[in-house]
Amino acid sequence: MDVATDQPAHGTVAGPTPGKAAPRDHSSRNTAVLVGFTAITNLADGVTKVVLPLMATALTDSPAQVAGVGLTLTLPWLLVALHVGVLVDRFDRRLLLWLADGARLLVVGALLLLALSDNVTVPALYAGGLALGVAEVVALTSAAALVPSAVAPAGQERANAWVAGAETACNEFCGPFVGGLLVAAGASVALGWTAVGYLIGTLILILLVGRFKPQSDDMRPAGSVNQRITEGLRFLWQQRLLRLMALALTVLSACWGAWLALMPLLATTLMHLDAREYGILLSALGAGGLVGALTVTSVNRLLGRRWAMFADLLGTAAMVATPVITTNLWVVAGGAFLGGMGGILWTVNARTIGQRLVPDAMFGRYNAAARLFSWGAMPLGAGLVGVLAEWFGMRTAFAVFAVATVLTIVPFLRTVTPAALAEADAVPAHD
Repeated sequence: MDVATDQPAHGTVAGPTPGKAAPRDHSSRNTAVLVGFTAITNLADGVTKVVLPLMATALTDSPAQVAGVGLTLTLPWLLVALHVGVLVDRFDRRLLLWLADGARLLVVGALLLLALSDNVTVPALYAGGLALGVAEVVALTSAAALVPSAVAPAGQERANAWVAGAETACNEFCGPFVGGLLVAAGASVALGWTAVGYLIGTLILILLVGRFKPQSDDMRPAGSVNQRITEGLRFLWQQRLLRLMALALTVLSACWGAWLALMPLLATTLMHLDAREYGILLSALGAGGLVGALTVTSVNRLLGRRWAMFADLLGTAAMVATPVITTNLWVVAGGAFLGGMGGILWTVNARTIGQRLVPDAMFGRYNAAARLFSWGAMPLGAGLVGVLAEWFGMRTAFAVFAVATVLTIVPFLRTVTPAALAEADAVPAHD
């Protein structure tokens, strides 16, 4: 659906004055490097989300055991996201990306060896899924925190747009599609190409210009890990604008989780779609995300940041409301398109606001907390919509989420005001 002060670049002669951030030279190529890294590694992540569960289906007929493999890939967002935020605020963020990709290569390599020797087991898939899930948390949190360090303030909105678009398109749509094609050639082939993707991503990071360790007045952070997590959560809660965005994002992400979880069943039973038509429906969601990434700067210029973010409330409401009122493929696909486009408009603008308001030494924890609200809400939304659909029917379940989205409109308009956004934009850029 989804940062702060910069570090001195290579070539800086004098060290930073204590208590003051050193200036950094920004390289225009950093945006291309980050987008390329995000696209390739998220494509590989998307492939693993298809490959591992499909490997499980060859080992067991238990729906619970197969679903458990998918759960291991997302569960780390609920379990370790806040702790990863502390790491991102303490260590070099590019180094953390390298370590995450190194862990991915080791895990995928181990699974590949097991597949080639016909020794894959369900527990091995669980262990691999958890390790890959943790690595994804580290990678996505670190990559988001890199943007203000690697890109000049004037280019951050554009960088956020392309990075968010690459995440959405590659992780949620292209990756699963490519994964399905690769699995047809064999699980070992799919795992091999996934490893190649992570390796390419690792090498691309060499091209980044700058230093990416978060700056702080103190050489070592004070307090325990739990105290630093609490500090980050307290900072988020005390910032009225950031708090509203996090709470609204929880509702919006829960709607996405509900839609993705229930739509396959609704599409096949009530809408009577075949595989090709269901592909069109999913493609509409991805197409909306790509259009949002391409047009966010123009939309912001035309409507302003406030109304661009407000469009996501309407788009998400349309996404979950259209299945309530019709089974027409093109109407439901239109709602999915609006939801996908609105999601990118929100993500880009929310990241840009955070990059203004959140200090560099706090941004890893802030970003981890924000992603906890979003990624953590998706499985909760999926679970809740299943219960509601079981008790009251699928259309009623979607209607509940549509109403929840509409209820966020008044708090949003009262909090995300032109004055609040102007105040955020007036904060000196972290440079």
